[in-house]
Amino acid sequence: MSTKKVAENLLKIVERADEKCKHMGVKLTTKRKQVLMGLVKSEKAISAYELADYYTQEFEVAMPPMSVYRILDFLQQAQLVHKLNIANKYVACSHITCDHAHEIPQFLICSKCQQVEEITIKKSIIENLQLNVEKAGFRLLSPQLEMNCLCEHCMVDAA
Repeated sequence: MSTKKVAENLLKIVERADEKCKHMGVKLTTKRKQVLMGLVKSEKAISAYELADYYTQEFEVAMPPMSVYRILDFLQQAQLVHKLNIANKYVACSHITCDHAHEIPQFLICSKCQQVEEITIKKSIIENLQLNVEKAGFRLLSPQLEMNCLCEHCMVDAA
C-alpha cells in the first residue's frame, strides 16, 4: 500500500474511532489517538512497553508504561483494541471503520512474527463450546478465541 493510502486509511480509522467515542460519551484524547495510531501502524500485536517505546520515538516524549496501560484499558472498553491474552499484547480492532454488528472475534497469532489476523467465528460454535465448558463444571468468562499459528510468510521462510 502506498504511503498516501496508509495515511488516508489511518486518518479514516482515527476519525471513526473519535466518532465512536463521542457516541459513547467519552473523549478520544490526543494521547489516546496517538497510542491507537501506534497499534494500527504496527500491523502486529505489540505490548504496552513496545507502545511506550514507539511513543517516545515517534513523539520525542516519554510515556510511562502505566499510562500506556490506562490508555489501552480505555481503548479496549471503547472496543477499539483487543487484548491478546496468550501473548499479553494488544492489537487494533480490524473493524473500527465498519458500521455493522460483528460476530465474536477469533485471533490467529503468528508465534514467529506476531502478525495477527482477526476473523469471525459463528455464534453457534461459541454456543457449543459454552455448553461443553458448562458440562465440565466451568463458566465461560470470555468467548474470545486466540490461536497460536504460523502465518503464510513465516511458513515459507521456514521451508
